[in-house]
Amino acid sequence: MSDEKPLLKIGFPKGSLEEATIRLFERAGYRITKSSRSYRPSIDDPELDGRFIRAQEISRYVEKGFFDCGLTGQDWIRENNSDVVDVCGLVYSKASAVESRWVIAVPEDSQIRTIQDLEGKTIATELVQSTRRFLEERGVKADVEFSWGATEVKVPELVDAIVDITETGNSLRANKLRILETMFTTHTRFIANKASWENPAKRRKIENLALLLRAALEGEDKVGIKLNVNRSGLDKVLAALPALKNPTISPLANGDWVAVEAVVGEKVIRDLIPLLKENGAQGIVEYPLNKVVL
Repeated sequence: MSDEKPLLKIGFPKGSLEEATIRLFERAGYRITKSSRSYRPSIDDPELDGRFIRAQEISRYVEKGFFDCGLTGQDWIRENNSDVVDVCGLVYSKASAVESRWVIAVPEDSQIRTIQDLEGKTIATELVQSTRRFLEERGVKADVEFSWGATEVKVPELVDAIVDITETGNSLRANKLRILETMFTTHTRFIANKASWENPAKRRKIENLALLLRAALEGEDKVGIKLNVNRSGLDKVLAALPALKNPTISPLANGDWVAVEAVVGEKVIRDLIPLLKENGAQGIVEYPLNKVVL
């Protein structure tokens, strides 16, 4: 291993997940920098060598060994039928921390009301093989054609229905489309090449990456909180504190007082701090978290 020959080659998703992936790695402790025209980023870890390519292709290149590991959607692993090691799931996206959905959609005023109504119809999608399997499992024969993009605008003039991915459904509604059915949900998976996974040094590095990435996501919506409280009011404070696990309680120099420290959800902190204050807490400090290792 040397600077000239990094330990791992990793595939990063280019496009909609690109900036979100860079931010996730930054929270995990890895600085990734790239120019707007470059597909090969600079990473502040000499053991990593990365490339940005389309998420649709990453699982194929991981399977073939061009990449030791990579991040791509569960949908594209399924679409490519890739034989890879599924290291862990990472639920993040460009818009929210929720799973995305692949849905079948039709125009709002379409007479198509059920999956069976798609019999003999034409459907446009980028996810051709998965769509065909979904319909075949339900006994529906339809013409599924590949779409290069801008799929929403193809109905009703060019096709009868589309299969597209959505997080919020806003784009579909904006194009006056109605969701007929959700085929499946998907999120980002961290995957590895099988031969790389059997290499002890590479596997350890991949597992360490997975640990830090999961910890970064776990810490994204949490904060730490510290406070002091008189022992006489400790039970009330603990009852109000929705800690990740049991909070840490430490004695102070004044034996009548203790320090309490815990990890809590960021969404509850604005209501929690006044409640803790009402129950006798003092010196309350909230602080951000980069990672939480469970």
